[in-house]
Amino acid sequence: MLDLKIRIFKGGLPEPATTITVPGSVLKIASKLIPQKAMGTLNEKGIDLNEIINIAENTDVHGTLIEIEEHEKDERIVIALE
Repeated sequence: MLDLKIRIFKGGLPEPATTITVPGSVLKIASKLIPQKAMGTLNEKGIDLNEIINIAENTDVHGTLIEIEEHEKDERIVIALE
């Protein structure tokens, strides 16, 4: 199973301000491991972590799944399987 990566970019910078990596081997219990701040962001955006876990089980799917741009906050969130 692929790793889940959540990257948060701020201020238009090319490097992420925050990166959260959840190894694929523990992805099924990820809701207990992902920091509350990141879970809150996912929930606010209507992103279903369980569906991402289902997708991660298919090794043919990899790369960026979702990219969210918050123009008012000058923030970009990228969720990927790598």
